[in-house]
Amino acid sequence: MKRFQTLLFVFLVSIPTILQASIKLPEIFTDNMILQRNNPVTIWGLAGKNETLTLVFNGQRVQVKANGTGQWEAVLKPMTHGGPFEMRISTKKEIITLKNILIGDVWLCSGQSNMEWILKNTRNAEQEIAAANHAGIRMFTVARAMAMQPQQDLAGGEWMECNPGNASKFSAVAYFFARKLNEDLGVPIGLINSSWGGTNIQAWTSWDVMGSKAEYKEVDFSKIEQSFAEAQQRKQAFLDAFRTDKGIEEKWYAQDGSSAWKKIKLPNTYEGTEIGVVDGIVWFRKTVELPDLTEGKMVTLQLGPIDDLDSTYINGKLIGTINNPTMARVYQVPAGILKKGKNTIVVKVTDMGKRGGFHGMAEDLFIEHSGKRISLAGDWDYKASVLSGSFGIVDVGPNGFPSRLYNGMIAPVTRFRIKGAIWYQGESNANEAFKYRTMFPEMINDWRSKWKYEFPFLWVQLANFMQADSLPAESEWAELREAQHQALSLPQTGEAVIIDIGEAKDIHPRNKQDVGMRLALAAEKVAYQKDIVYSGPVLAGMKKEGNRILLQFTNTGGGLVAKDRYGYLKGFAIAGTDKKFIWAKAEIKGDNVIVYNNTISSPVAVRYAWGDNPDDANLYNKEGLPASPFRTDGLSN
Repeated sequence: MKRFQTLLFVFLVSIPTILQASIKLPEIFTDNMILQRNNPVTIWGLAGKNETLTLVFNGQRVQVKANGTGQWEAVLKPMTHGGPFEMRISTKKEIITLKNILIGDVWLCSGQSNMEWILKNTRNAEQEIAAANHAGIRMFTVARAMAMQPQQDLAGGEWMECNPGNASKFSAVAYFFARKLNEDLGVPIGLINSSWGGTNIQAWTSWDVMGSKAEYKEVDFSKIEQSFAEAQQRKQAFLDAFRTDKGIEEKWYAQDGSSAWKKIKLPNTYEGTEIGVVDGIVWFRKTVELPDLTEGKMVTLQLGPIDDLDSTYINGKLIGTINNPTMARVYQVPAGILKKGKNTIVVKVTDMGKRGGFHGMAEDLFIEHSGKRISLAGDWDYKASVLSGSFGIVDVGPNGFPSRLYNGMIAPVTRFRIKGAIWYQGESNANEAFKYRTMFPEMINDWRSKWKYEFPFLWVQLANFMQADSLPAESEWAELREAQHQALSLPQTGEAVIIDIGEAKDIHPRNKQDVGMRLALAAEKVAYQKDIVYSGPVLAGMKKEGNRILLQFTNTGGGLVAKDRYGYLKGFAIAGTDKKFIWAKAEIKGDNVIVYNNTISSPVAVRYAWGDNPDDANLYNKEGLPASPFRTDGLSN
């Protein structure tokens, strides 16, 4: 009874404190955080108006007074790395204590899906997760948020220690980047992951920059917000129809013939057919004749990658469903479903953003039995269940209007001191590479202006992706890589070239280890001034010598090498005065490369690794870092 009375007394005494609690910290300040070393550190928040607060941390005691609206700010003097420490913030009414804080280097990690890609889905995931015990690495994932105006605080997030459970759900690129820095520098590394898949660079750039562009100068925000509200209502109507898919209600998966179905060629995306640039649910059907040998036996059905979600039926029976726009659909058909003669394959495709449908190659679609394949490419039937175009939907996502991700996911942390930023984005801007030459450095400078200092900024050049070219060809992805590379003209910048680790059929390469490692090498050179080989060969100049072109390189490290068992260089193309490129021979001569084709007597330009997927490009330095793709023509186009 005495213990109960004591607890009751404590509770009653605490009621006024609870009711009058006034200290509020932004979401970025939690237990387990890392604060930036060797620089003044700003801590801010809200309290009662004109209230006095005392902040105690690592031997420092700072007293500040909130203003008339309750806003306050305390600045800690620079500190060397170390910890863990506790931070205590108090008023006369209450005390807030944050625990397990380290002092080290904080890196902002941003971009689209390849930065967002979690450790659980990467190469050797099981082993990597099991080994992800690093007390000196802390991770913060910014909650997704869009806003028309810069926000004062994040929508959510929490600093977490790096252990197998937490790391498995965190950005793989950021984790591998931090792991190498932590091991090499012996300094705690904090990671703020603010990324969103499928987003363009315009969404991440502030309105100070985007609003100055001609197409946005006359924007009326009240009308924009109203149009988004109306579009959201139309989208909700679309989603309601989406949830009640009439294809399921009417059992389209069991239909083997109907005049309501239209003809279509597959593989193809919605955009590549009369379906158009829409989202939604479309059903596809094909009837195939099978010989007697398939009946009652196990058969493999392959459909290639489908964007986003498929539900695949054979003869009215569901045999599989996958929700991954880059994964090839490979289904083992259980015995007894297929039969001799006519069999009906029906695929329900659900797409909620960009490039819906079958986006593989013709050879990806087949039925296989005992090593024999029956092609499924070509004529199919299709029937739309619900399409966004029927609702007049405009893009209300992050790419629908510029700056909304900057406002919701970057602006709230611009007062939080960082060491630098890493960036993995560009796939969503590949169709506007020329504009990216301007937009990318604009965004870098924009962020630096908001933080009010020129922090190191490092990025990942786009990987090789899609089908390799049999002949030299133009390439939007190559032009985007070129635009990224040109941003190295800005000070305090670095680039991780990954032209050798992409996957033809997957826009998300599973090898994130090399991505993080190469970013870390760039950081050690640019941000930490270490005397290391941090980059692969970079074109420095060219000189014509008769019917040959001599290419000069920097960042050759221990020397140029051809990563080929026979020592042959590949991936080079050359053009004469007609500007038509053909494959070339290339030879290493010291820190130079000689390029030629004996059919061209007067060469004018060379390209290297120029294509969506130059999978045979093999120029490296001895340190194992690949040369950056380049062209000597067209830089001013």
